[in-house]
Amino acid sequence: MADDITKENPDEKVKITYRPPAERSLQEIVEADQEDKSLRKYKENLLGTAAKEVVVVDSANPNRVLVKALALVVDGRPDLNLDLSGNLDDLKKKVFIVKEGIQYRIRIDFFVQREIVTGLKYVQRILRYGAEVETITHMVGSYGPKLELQSFITQPEEMPSGVAARGKYIVKSLFTDDDRNEHLKWEWCFEIEKDWE
Repeated sequence: MADDITKENPDEKVKITYRPPAERSLQEIVEADQEDKSLRKYKENLLGTAAKEVVVVDSANPNRVLVKALALVVDGRPDLNLDLSGNLDDLKKKVFIVKEGIQYRIRIDFFVQREIVTGLKYVQRILRYGAEVETITHMVGSYGPKLELQSFITQPEEMPSGVAARGKYIVKSLFTDDDRNEHLKWEWCFEIEKDWE
């Protein structure tokens, strides 16, 4: 199924249609094009040990993507970390205090196991007083399985500022992919204040 993205400007309307590739197992990808030596070597370099054996980080967890943490990264300050490996309901109870007008980035830490995952994306819906304020989608990319923790960090963004921006916000977060698999879905809160706690 295609995802239609429409971008408008005063002069024209452009419609771009993106079709994710058909899902193939890691074994099918590794075994394809074996006669092409340079492509075979490229895949071995890209996949590392996953090209020869199945990589399993947590055998009790059947998911391909294991999202471990989300962090708000601000230069000169300790990261604000959300531990996503425990009880996600606990995150709803905690409110993270954030200073208005700061420049920040979001870092997501995760493992990929068993198979390649294409088109990972992080989507967050931000609500205030029950109304949606903004929806942001960050394209994370495609990743092969690895025993090492992998991370993605967004481009810098600016937190709103001013009296009207201050207050509590609810964030509904989703880590998904091109095949619309929901790898993790959670809710958390932050509060914009004049200064840090």
